[in-house]
Amino acid sequence: MYKLDRVVVLAGGLSPEREVSLHSGDRVRDALAEAGIDAVVADADSGLLAQLRADPPSAVFPVIHGASGEDGAIREVLALLGTPYVGSVASACQMAFDKPTAKALVAAAGLTTPPSVTLPRETFHDLGASAVIDLIIAKLGLPLYVKPSRGGSALGAGQVRAAAELPAALLSCFAYGDIALIERFIAGTEIAVGVIDLGDGPQALPAVEIVPGEGGYDYAARYTAGKTEFYVPARLPAVIAAEAAGIAMTAHSVLGLRDLSRTDLIVDDTGTAYFLEVNVSPGMTETSTLPMALEASGHAFGATCVSLLELAAARGA
Repeated sequence: MYKLDRVVVLAGGLSPEREVSLHSGDRVRDALAEAGIDAVVADADSGLLAQLRADPPSAVFPVIHGASGEDGAIREVLALLGTPYVGSVASACQMAFDKPTAKALVAAAGLTTPPSVTLPRETFHDLGASAVIDLIIAKLGLPLYVKPSRGGSALGAGQVRAAAELPAALLSCFAYGDIALIERFIAGTEIAVGVIDLGDGPQALPAVEIVPGEGGYDYAARYTAGKTEFYVPARLPAVIAAEAAGIAMTAHSVLGLRDLSRTDLIVDDTGTAYFLEVNVSPGMTETSTLPMALEASGHAFGATCVSLLELAAARGA
């Protein structure tokens, strides 16, 4: 395997998920240090390009969440520099980060995803919010789930149980993006299925079952220890767990993803698994599901990070 001299962990950025990204970056750096790898954390700021040119790393491990970290922009720049990096190429990130695009592509591949509509803020202003909301509810029914079309960590996202709640949910959504994805809410068991490729082809990791408290799986529930219970593997019948793994593998393949991804799903009370979204830069904190799944499958976190960087460095070489 390619020898790593020095690596850079990209973390931070300017999205609302900055603090989570910094936490992920510190954890990856510490795990690499324990494995004997010289790793530094760098932010995506005006000094980054000069730093990478002055002291080119063997490879970069991006863990920037949200815009620029997951929309392909930073990876496009790394490619321009000729700097090897862990994760999917820019074009695949662009498709995966835009939730309506990802939903359309996986649906065309035969996966089940909740019925939805995608509308920009201007539509509600130009055509009249009340009239558009009436059409949405007539089409999708209630309850609904509203979230920004681009972004993560449940920021600006929330369930709508009654028609009167939808305007406020849209306002919250538009605080984080100009386009809203409005889905029919599917009640059931929430799971996350990671996919990892350590050189022998992508493999699905054990599904992680997510059981949040009364407030749901919001930002605080995701990153505050004790607010959410996790079960690895998920408490699902074997046939449904296998189906969920297949969905994650299909999403990874259809979207052209590389190295690692995490697919979020809901399994309803009939056993139907619904694709919700896919993440190209999964969280790496202590409460993030991908590291949990890695440990449950016998993959030590630090050793996995090293292997991914070695693969990236070998591609660059």
